[in-house]
Parts: sequence; structure tokens; C-alpha cells
Amino acid sequence: MIATFYSHHIGFNKITNILKEVYPKGILSVSQDGENHYAELIIKGGLFRADQKINISYREKAKVSYRFSNEDTSALAVNLNGLYNYVSSLPAEKPEVKNLLLRKIETINCEYSLWQEEGDTKKLKPLIERLALSFDAIIFTQPGTLISRSDSQHFVDKYLNLILDADGRSEVEKLDVQIESKYYDVDQSGVSSEQLERKAASEAFLVEKKIKVNNYLPCIESEAEITVRTPQEIATRVCILAVTNFVAFEVISPESAIDYLKEYKLWDDTTPNEKDFLLNPTPEKRIAETWKSECIWTLLWALDKVDELGFPQELCNLNDITLDEYPVGGDNDPNLFILGANKSKTVKELLDANDLYYRLDWACVDARLNGQVMATVQPGVVYERHYALNWLIRYADAEWDDVTCDT
Repeated sequence: MIATFYSHHIGFNKITNILKEVYPKGILSVSQDGENHYAELIIKGGLFRADQKINISYREKAKVSYRFSNEDTSALAVNLNGLYNYVSSLPAEKPEVKNLLLRKIETINCEYSLWQEEGDTKKLKPLIERLALSFDAIIFTQPGTLISRSDSQHFVDKYLNLILDADGRSEVEKLDVQIESKYYDVDQSGVSSEQLERKAASEAFLVEKKIKVNNYLPCIESEAEITVRTPQEIATRVCILAVTNFVAFEVISPESAIDYLKEYKLWDDTTPNEKDFLLNPTPEKRIAETWKSECIWTLLWALDKVDELGFPQELCNLNDITLDEYPVGGDNDPNLFILGANKSKTVKELLDANDLYYRLDWACVDARLNGQVMATVQPGVVYERHYALNWLIRYADAEWDDVTCDT
């Protein structure tokens, strides 16, 4: 079998150390040819069994980063552009998962392929699982292997679940996109006192709540560096989210929602992912959309329709918002809600919240990677609020479907 791993994290030595740990009696040899590194592990056979061999080839980008660079002309950088275009061309039953896969491809810094010779090698699947988890990798593989999840070539995540295959199928709802802070272009030595104070306040809050703090996470942008969404942009977005949320909870039919959005001239502002959901609201998509209640809550907070964002220990309750303050429902005209949106939280307030949820989200991801349960907060609530806050501050200039929650 052969499997190709892609990861944001680099380290050929890390791979060889894992090989030694999984196969302590194996005979390991390494070599290098230009930018390519090779590892060969021979596992001695017994009296009636031939030797078995595992091979790994490894390469990394000339300029490791968290995004594509026109300055990097290494073979891997060129290959990753091709991989990105290939995934872009694939159909997708879950467009949001495909978008996350594309975002993850942008962050890739290394590629390594694993193949075996001379029959089935013991512990091969545990080795693959170990490599995938250690590198937070995605794996590209073919059908018919011991990790295959499809009858066509496909990608699996670090837990070996199907991300996307050539026919557009997917088994996951989300995909982690991790970025090491050392790769950020921002020189943290030149940050302002405003940014440092914001970071310190967030960390102090986390300490008080007994939530793990990563002191190495960088400061987020300063007030001078961002332009937040306008009140009417926010109001338009929350109106559309509220309508799709009604469909997710089966309050109205998708057909009624589409007619409503068209009647009130909101269909053009409905995103491709939202249109895909309304045209084909599968049970899996409904579940994902119900979580957008937290985005609605966050955006209404940004519009001063909700007094307090609140601590993310429990799910929000949209029923706590009076019908007069809610964008849709009853006889409410969403366009009047949009036209009446003339104020929102200050840039400072939005950045304070964003910084806190950035660090909260990191703690949730860290707990998940280490097999721990976050008892203090609801990770799903944290993620959705972080998502909405990133959109509010135009993080990475991403539109709604393309927002990422990098940690």
C-alpha cells in the first residue's frame, strides 16, 4: 500500500523517531538526495517469513509558512498548487468541509509518502495512526488499502475519517486547521501596548477560569490594523442566518425559506454553502446549521441586541431575545431591521472578544488533541462564536463561507 501524508508541521527526525518507537527491533537507515529525505526500515522475518520493509520519502517547502508564497519554487510548493486545484475541481456534498480542506492545503509545509514491500507489515495501521496524529496530517490514499474509506481516491483526516473523495462524499463535519504561531508574518516584537494589554487581560481571565493558557500565542491585530463590518453588513448576515436556522430546526420548510429570502431581496447575499443547505437540507447539514445559533447570538450582541455575550459554558437561547429585537419572524420585515442597524460594538470591544475566543479555541483544540474533556466551556460554542468574531473583524479578509478559526 501507499499513503501520502500532508502536514503543516515539519520534521523528518520526528518521523524516524516514531519508526524506532513503533518498531524498536527494526533496522533503520536514512539517506538524502537534494531536498528529499528517505527512511528504510527492515523488519527481520522468522524461519518461515521473509524480511519486511517500510519505506518513507519526505520533503518540505523551501519557505515554511502558513500560506502559499510566489517566492517558493520548490518541487513541493509547485505540487501543492496542483493539489489545491485538484481539490477545487472536486464535487462536494459538504462544501464547508471542502473549503476547510482547501484552507488546510494552503498551510501545508511537508509531504511524506509511506509504502510497504514484501506483504503485510505488522503494526502498519498503528504506525499510520501515530504519524497522522503527531503531524495533524491529512492523508491522500487509494481504494483497497487498510485505511481506505472510499472506492475512489480520497483524503482522510488524522483520525482516518473520510474528508473528501473523488465523488464528493465526506464523513466529517469539521476539519482542524492549525497554524504554528512562529510562522505568522507579524513581528511580535513590534506589537503595541494596546495589543499586549488585550492579550494579558484574556490570559488572566483564562487563568481565573482554570483554563489552559498558551503564552506563545501571538497578539491579534490592533485597532488601527482592521476595519470591522458595518452595522448593515452584520444585520444582513444575521437575517440570512436566522432564516437558515429556522430550516435547521424545522420551523419552516426550505422552500419557504428560499421564497422568503427572494421576496425580501436577500437571496443574492445568501452564501453558496447556505444555498446548498437550503436546496438539500440533509440531516447532517441540519445539525451543522443548528450550531449557527451561536453565530446569530454573537452577531446580535455585536449589534447591541444582546446585552452580554456570556461565558460559553452553555448553549445560547435565542428565545431570550424578544421578537421586536429579532430580525425575522412574525410580521417582522428583515429589510427594516437592516435599515435600522446604525450602531455596533466598538472596534475595541470586538477585538477584546476576538482575542479571548482565539485563546479559548486554542485551549479547546489542545484538549481534544490530548484526549481531554473541556468541562469549563462548550467547545462547539467557542468555535462558532470565534467564527462569527473572525468574520466581524474581517480576519484574513475572508467572506462568511471561507472564515477559518486558526489556533
